[in-house]
Amino acid sequence: MFGISDGLVTNVSLILGLSGANPPAGVVRLAGLAGLLGGAFSMAAGEYISMRAQTELFERELERERQEIHRRPEVELQELVKIYESRGISKDLATQVAEQMMADPKMALETHAREELGIHPDSLGRPVQAALASFVTFSVGAVLPLIPFLIGHGTNAVLASIVIAAIAAVVVGSALSLFTGRSWWWSAFRQLAICAAAGAVTYGVGALVGLSGVH
Repeated sequence: MFGISDGLVTNVSLILGLSGANPPAGVVRLAGLAGLLGGAFSMAAGEYISMRAQTELFERELERERQEIHRRPEVELQELVKIYESRGISKDLATQVAEQMMADPKMALETHAREELGIHPDSLGRPVQAALASFVTFSVGAVLPLIPFLIGHGTNAVLASIVIAAIAAVVVGSALSLFTGRSWWWSAFRQLAICAAAGAVTYGVGALVGLSGVH
């Protein structure tokens, strides 16, 4: 949903900004397609790099923890005992639980990773899948306001693009309410207002630049 929202706001702003300058329909189509592809690749690359860096950081921390467990098991055991004690478990029981965890190297690593680092060794993220998801969702949002210009031009295409973008904004905002817990009408209104403000500002700028004859 967030990727669709980004694509929708980005491309409706670009398309309406150009439309305000009243260029040939081909220019709007080209700009819309460029905005779609450029934005989608940018989102995918950013998501991949971010998650790849995060995964590499976690892998480094896990390897460091693995070495500590191998070299200084008693120290790591006491760390677990202190963690469990801080949660209200008696020292004897905390020691017993920690000893059981440390008896199996794999379990010891998983336990230390979860308790100390807040991660699970088998769930470090999937950068490629995240990048593909960002690419697809951004593209879906970005293509919606562009559709009228792929099959038409002029004022009718502009109006159709606005209507499609408005409907999409309401749908996206309503869907986001499922995750945020806010009322659907508030989320829908907020998304619509953001999209409308972005489109109105860029359209106004486009109209001013187009009328001024600046090249």
